[in-house]
Amino acid sequence: MMVAVPVACALLATACSSDTGKGDDDLQIVANPVAATAPVSPAPAASPAGTVLPAGHVTAMASDDHTLAVAVADPPSVLLYPLGDLNAAPARVAVDGTVEQLSFDAGQVLASIPGKGEVARITDGSHVGELGVPGQPVDAIGAGGETLVAVRDRKAVEVYQGGKLAKTISGGLYSADEVVRSGDQFVVLDRLRTAVFLVDVPGGTIGAGLRAGDGATNAVADSFGRVLVTDTRAGALLAFSTDPLLLRQMYPVPGGVYGIAYDSRRHLAWVTLTGTNQVVGFDVRGGEPVEKYRFPTVRQPDSVTVDAASGKVYVGSATGEGIQVVQP
Repeated sequence: MMVAVPVACALLATACSSDTGKGDDDLQIVANPVAATAPVSPAPAASPAGTVLPAGHVTAMASDDHTLAVAVADPPSVLLYPLGDLNAAPARVAVDGTVEQLSFDAGQVLASIPGKGEVARITDGSHVGELGVPGQPVDAIGAGGETLVAVRDRKAVEVYQGGKLAKTISGGLYSADEVVRSGDQFVVLDRLRTAVFLVDVPGGTIGAGLRAGDGATNAVADSFGRVLVTDTRAGALLAFSTDPLLLRQMYPVPGGVYGIAYDSRRHLAWVTLTGTNQVVGFDVRGGEPVEKYRFPTVRQPDSVTVDAASGKVYVGSATGEGIQVVQP
């Protein structure tokens, strides 16, 4: 029987250290840390549930009310599928390099391309421009007319307005790998430090931080003012409140938990298990996650997103075995 561990506090510290040795850093548990990655998938033991659309190596996915955006690696491009007709040929938009993260901002797709130091902007099937971001921009989100960009190698969250850099927010991060908005709060995920930190965007500072398990990899906001994080090394789903920043839940999820998406209408957190080629849906409304669905997936299911209108779940194979569509 799986049991969630409710937690009211855990290793709270201000962001005051900038080296990568353990030293007296309460958030970092080992010297010379290495970021966790998705476990390599075995050959699938069962056929994928639902239907599978052909596609190359998927590196990222995102969806809004009308469009499924899928980044593929060869050739580097973003595929745009109309959700009303997934069998229609997608619009293919070429980009300058491998996309690490996708998001939607006011109808535009933001595609973070760390190898080229840019965030591409895509709309209506066309590449309409990009933000040049020095370093390795790995994630970008829209925030009320601003664009927040996590820049991994420079250990910073940068704020752009009108396509121009407005401020750089840094301090205490080992890497900046994903930025998440939860209501009025912003959180940055640091995979090297395996921690989450509040980001004071108006004040331009990195705030309090908490360790996020033994190897945090991906994060998403839910509808309850929390940030949900996959702890891939320890095999757990973590839930952090943001005001204040506290670890509220730690639920064991064996099998190589990695990708995560959230259905805001059904309050389901969908996580992928790359060690077992599965996707699992958890109801997160209560005091602990409750498993509602479990489906076999395509091989190496590193990417997942969900259409909140229909509840359909989309899983991308990082080994080129397609885009899986599942209707729970």
